[in-house]
Amino acid sequence: MSVVDDALLRGSTAEAPSWEPPAADPVDQAALDDFVLRYGDTRLAPVTVLIPAFQEAENIATVIARVPETVLGMNVDVVVVTDGCTDATAPIARRAGAYVCEARVNRGQGAAYRLGYRLVGALGARYVATIDADGQYDPADIPALLEPIVCGEADIVHGSRVLGVAERDDRFRLAGVYFFAVVISLLLGRKVTDSSNGLRIMRVAVPTTVRLVEDQYQSSEMLIGAVRCGFRYSERPVTVAKRLSGSSKKAPNLLYGLHYLRVVLRTRFRRQCRIDQAKPILTVLGSPALIRE
Repeated sequence: MSVVDDALLRGSTAEAPSWEPPAADPVDQAALDDFVLRYGDTRLAPVTVLIPAFQEAENIATVIARVPETVLGMNVDVVVVTDGCTDATAPIARRAGAYVCEARVNRGQGAAYRLGYRLVGALGARYVATIDADGQYDPADIPALLEPIVCGEADIVHGSRVLGVAERDDRFRLAGVYFFAVVISLLLGRKVTDSSNGLRIMRVAVPTTVRLVEDQYQSSEMLIGAVRCGFRYSERPVTVAKRLSGSSKKAPNLLYGLHYLRVVLRTRFRRQCRIDQAKPILTVLGSPALIRE
């Protein structure tokens, strides 16, 4: 059964898929091969927290330590996807207890997420939560976001600093959050308050169904794609704090906003849903024992 069929059985209205997923590119292929050599025939916990990381050696261990071991009675695993890191992010994350998948080339957060979703979809997780590696999001908020999914009320739940608390002192960036919330709400015909929040939780069917192609600014791509594919979307209040340490890897505010708007518009007007990636990815991983029926 495909993840689209599974999503329909769970109550979403995901439309029929319209395109074939691409094969893993050489960077992804090398990362997947390395992961299999390191971890073998691994099965992930029902709830898997996915953390993309670029040069976050100072923060990654603290972020991993904050992730609860269980959520709503289910075990939790952490997968860190390093995006061309040249510092000690990967070994520190492994010592902190996370599975680590290392992409050797820096391509962007969206590319790191795509690689992570391949692994999560292939290795048995039921729900995937995403947080940033800089400590801005509190993993203690995960249960509140997961609950409506487990209860069958939603397929994807975003955290919202607008409904919750934002500790950032960048007023321009916060104004952008409100601006893009209005733009995306108008484009989708439904209320969205925080499209760029990095804390979200989904059924694994969502990222293995939505067409994802952007190497950057992927939060809006996932949100818009999920809604357009018919998945049920909801929001819950969360707290967004300042980085634990170091500086942001994001572009300057104006450039960030222009690129973000480009992704929003491009995502809204392209064909959206794709078929289940689980089996093609398992073939890439090269372990027949991992194939889900």
